[in-house]
Amino acid sequence: MVNFRSLDLNLLLTLDVLLTEHNVTRAARRLNLSQPSVSVQLARLRDIFADPLLLPGPRGMQPTARAEALREPLRQALEVLEQAIAPATAFDPAQATATWRIVATDYMASAIILPALNELRRVAPGARLAVLELRPDQIVRQAEQQDVDLVFHTRDGAPLSLHQRHLFTERYVLAGRVDHPALKRQPTLAQFCQLEHVIVSPDGGGFHAATDVALANKGLSRRVVLSVPHFLVMLETLARTDLVAVLPERLVKQTTTLKIVEPPLEIAGFDMMMLWHERVHRDPGHIWLRQHIVDSLR
Repeated sequence: MVNFRSLDLNLLLTLDVLLTEHNVTRAARRLNLSQPSVSVQLARLRDIFADPLLLPGPRGMQPTARAEALREPLRQALEVLEQAIAPATAFDPAQATATWRIVATDYMASAIILPALNELRRVAPGARLAVLELRPDQIVRQAEQQDVDLVFHTRDGAPLSLHQRHLFTERYVLAGRVDHPALKRQPTLAQFCQLEHVIVSPDGGGFHAATDVALANKGLSRRVVLSVPHFLVMLETLARTDLVAVLPERLVKQTTTLKIVEPPLEIAGFDMMMLWHERVHRDPGHIWLRQHIVDSLR
């Protein structure tokens, strides 16, 4: 039995050339080695395989039956290894068949993925996107275990162990149904506090956000009467009720179904980041995808 761990790759390369040339001198020339060095390697190979491998013949060295059985599997194995360690080739999106797994909230999918989608489908028609739910406590593990490729996350709380790229800084606007009587013009601060608000709480059940921090700094508070887990539910709620919401501008700047006005106070926005693991940092396909997303947001 051949002990695979005892094999030297250089010996296998020498064997491959010997099985092609059937001549130690010619093999040494191809390998850029001396003839004695190749002879020594052939002797080691004979010991490892417990077979002569190549025997003297009238027209050079002749392979044994064992050597003939090794020839094609060895060549295929070395070709696979050469491909595996070859420098990364340029990425061609037109030929891509990858499935990229992206972690995002529904807001992030709307604000980041949708602007990139049409052009992505045009230039990389064979690629696919899978949008996964954002679970902040699992991001690093998912990235390490190759469960996800990209993560969209606010700067606050973004894991420092992942690569980060700033995408944009988001601001907040006040929105309600198109004919909302309180939004015909910008409400005063007192009017704003009396309106009934809906809030998105990704963790579930929260009734406090950046708006409430800004109000608390002024000694004020608002009436948050509904907490929902997703922005889609919020948008439907705004369109069908008298509730209003303070929400990210990019989510609604193209909408015609809602009335958008400036909030009557300054509310701290947030930085949106793109995160990825070191394992894909230099991968040509991932580099292309990340740049495509950045370009689509300009």
